Amino acid sequence: MRDLISFNSDWLFEGTETVTLPHTAVELPFHYFDERSYQRGFTYEKRFTPEPEWNGREVTVHFEGAMADARVRLNGEEITAHKDGYTPFEARLTGRMKDGENVLTVEIDGSENPAIPPFGGQIDYLTYAGIYRDVWIKLTAPVSIASVKIETPDVLADVKSVLAKVVLADPQGLGVSGSLIAALVKDGKSIAETTIEVQGECAEVRLSDLRDIALWDIEDPQLYTLRLTLETAHGSDTLDTRFGFRHAEFTTEGFHLNGRLVKIRGLNRHQSFPYVGYALGKAAQRKDAEILKYDLGLNLGRTSHYPQSRHFLDRCDEIGLLVFEEIPGWQHIGDKAWQAESIENVRRMIRRDWNHPSIILWGVRINESQDNHDFYLETNRVAHELDATRQTGGVRYITDSELLEDVYTMNDFIMGEFEMGGNRPRTALRPQREVTGLDHDVPYLITEYNGHMFPTKSHDQEQRQAEHVTRHLDVLNAAYGANGTAGAIGWCAFDYNTHKDFGSGDRICYHGVMDMFREPKFAAFAYQSQRDASEGVVMEPVTFYARGERNIHGILPLIVLTNVDEIEVRYGDFPPVRVQPDRDAYPHLPHAPVIVRPEHFGDGGLGVWGMTWEHGEIVGFKDGKEVARRTFVSDPLPTKLVVVPDATEVETGEAVRVMVRLLDQAGNKLRHATDPVSFEVSGPAHLFGPDLVPLRAGSTGLWLRMAGKGKVDLTVTHPILGQTTVTLQAI
Repeated sequence: MRDLISFNSDWLFEGTETVTLPHTAVELPFHYFDERSYQRGFTYEKRFTPEPEWNGREVTVHFEGAMADARVRLNGEEITAHKDGYTPFEARLTGRMKDGENVLTVEIDGSENPAIPPFGGQIDYLTYAGIYRDVWIKLTAPVSIASVKIETPDVLADVKSVLAKVVLADPQGLGVSGSLIAALVKDGKSIAETTIEVQGECAEVRLSDLRDIALWDIEDPQLYTLRLTLETAHGSDTLDTRFGFRHAEFTTEGFHLNGRLVKIRGLNRHQSFPYVGYALGKAAQRKDAEILKYDLGLNLGRTSHYPQSRHFLDRCDEIGLLVFEEIPGWQHIGDKAWQAESIENVRRMIRRDWNHPSIILWGVRINESQDNHDFYLETNRVAHELDATRQTGGVRYITDSELLEDVYTMNDFIMGEFEMGGNRPRTALRPQREVTGLDHDVPYLITEYNGHMFPTKSHDQEQRQAEHVTRHLDVLNAAYGANGTAGAIGWCAFDYNTHKDFGSGDRICYHGVMDMFREPKFAAFAYQSQRDASEGVVMEPVTFYARGERNIHGILPLIVLTNVDEIEVRYGDFPPVRVQPDRDAYPHLPHAPVIVRPEHFGDGGLGVWGMTWEHGEIVGFKDGKEVARRTFVSDPLPTKLVVVPDATEVETGEAVRVMVRLLDQAGNKLRHATDPVSFEVSGPAHLFGPDLVPLRAGSTGLWLRMAGKGKVDLTVTHPILGQTTVTLQAI
């Protein structure tokens, strides 16, 4: 049988510090740091003694990801090397271990080596050094299953089938001869099974005549497991692989999922976090997928600009979040050797991830690069050869670009060009043919918009926040109204640390609709409000609710991001005013915002200068019934400090996010608050980052890693409101 044993604990870093993986080589400040601090070599060392049960088995150490240019030595002898910082690699230990203690050494180089993608030019993100993903010991029989690619060729037929292309491993040259049993498993029960005889290291096995099979869909992501068992004279090996039955296709009409037209509504995601860079494990990766799906109401995430954690992709499979995954790179194309390495990146990405039903498109072009016919002809050929079931895309920002991929994927930043010297009226998106230069339509997807054209901080003045919201709404509305456009993926979900050459000078790009702690800005609700009210009522007024926050005065016009039928605005002694969504301005959105204007209140208006500023209330109605209510006070004061962990039971070794928010009397965030708060941790947990931080726009966040089992108390102290303690359990 096959065993996977965590190898994350008790690594010696730089010869002095015992660390647990995932690990970042250099913990960075929140902002204003020198990114060159991690751009050098680092060494990890693991001492271990082989267990008796390892005897007679193949022993491999499996690295999910290390940044970058890793070299692995066992007892001083180099046994493998891997340049790519984003895909897994393995080192075979069988026959190389000695009795007693062994020393496994991993040397990584955090330098931006111009011979390795994505390096060689300038990139607008950071590539934090370290062994930043999990490490495993894999134990198998001497002859085992190396990999499987699962295809569902007739998925829309009433009677379905599964085709598994299996590669077997025989590193000792013992010869592969035996039987391969394939079982289709659902909810722990085998619903179909077949056995074939195998000779040699490649095999194909098919399960046919499958009935009553549920499709994987964004609204009902049904998953199945293919259980392969190899029986040979050298032992048995079993590999479980999860997959889904689904059909995904981009056409000139748009994107079709299982034959149904679906408009893509997505955002780009960097896999980075404050302080620790890439080095957060399973819990944080899965939580990001949930944030994209549930907190932001998206149906797709793009893995900009590299393959991301398998834990993130696993969760996308489970919750029905579509994924556009792409190879590492940002604008720069290197020499022929560099291009050859990039082509290998295509192979590694697809082989790792080809069984994820959530992935609907392979990105096989360096993000925002110029055309390169021979290079991209080969990346597309390799992708289609490895996986004929998915289409390819190539993200560009240039118009009239050569289309070698199946889908023309375009970063359309026209919304903002009028501020950069353009001479056209404000435009949300360009017509497809204007972009492609073709005289016919092709499958077409917008892969970035907004972002750097209008960076917005959580603490920016209210009118900039409202404009930020409006720009996202305008593009979403245009995408929904563009027949033949598959949809649009905004730039981006979360703020992120970056090089000195980009961002706001403090090493942060404030391009996200959420901050780096995944706390929503107002623009986040432009997306969340597009989901159906049955998935959760959304009603978010874009206001700090203060008379003097805006130029001149007042809070009108007031955008209310919502999926209700209408709202009622109540202010002081004025008669309540009912306002419906603005369908004239946003005819294509699933849920247009409500825009409350001065004329809704007649003469006197809301909050006229010189009058007393009053309390206000907004009530949302669905099908004639009240479903939401927001109260705003005219004299907001610090009233409550809330400390909210994502979970109260956390696996040992995993990190949990905790959000801290300062609220007023009505429960609204005090968005100008910058008070310092301090953290004190008791119990088996490690705090990433400093223990004294400022609130930013009324909130801050932290991550705690559980270092052992037991109770963990986190105490947060505010200078006015005192202490708040939450208790977590490390299990």
